[in-house]
Amino acid sequence: MTNYSITTISENYKMTAFGVTFEDFNDWAGNAAKTAAKKAEITENGKLAELLALADGQEYQINYVFEGKAWRGFGVMGEFEAEGAVVLNFLAGDYLVVPGTGANKESLADEITGKVFGGMLPEITEYKYVGPGNSTFVKADENGEFYGEMWLRVKKVEG
Repeated sequence: MTNYSITTISENYKMTAFGVTFEDFNDWAGNAAKTAAKKAEITENGKLAELLALADGQEYQINYVFEGKAWRGFGVMGEFEAEGAVVLNFLAGDYLVVPGTGANKESLADEITGKVFGGMLPEITEYKYVGPGNSTFVKADENGEFYGEMWLRVKKVEG
């Protein structure tokens, strides 16, 4: 069983991000390509750097149900004005926090996401994921290794 913890967030918070909507949630290859293209676009045009400069500099990969559709993007903690970005609401409550480490910054967020949704969630029987979204950050430690965490809002299962 993968290591995890539960952290309680006492107030709703917002994240500002650039992203893409998925028409078919099960089109893994197509969705990965759309996500990579969006990341390349906002990196090359400087929009992600502008957003990071408005916030604390920490980038998040965000999965969300936006306007009733699956959405994935890249953004920051907080509410900011940025052309083409959306502001997402995250609700107060209990959050499942899943850590991970690795040598590759670009793939670590996807590795943690895959671990959580690829089998870990069903193993955690005392909590259930309630959304509406989740976020993952990755940062370098003092040894040049990368550390990341995925945060998902959950509800304790009564019973």
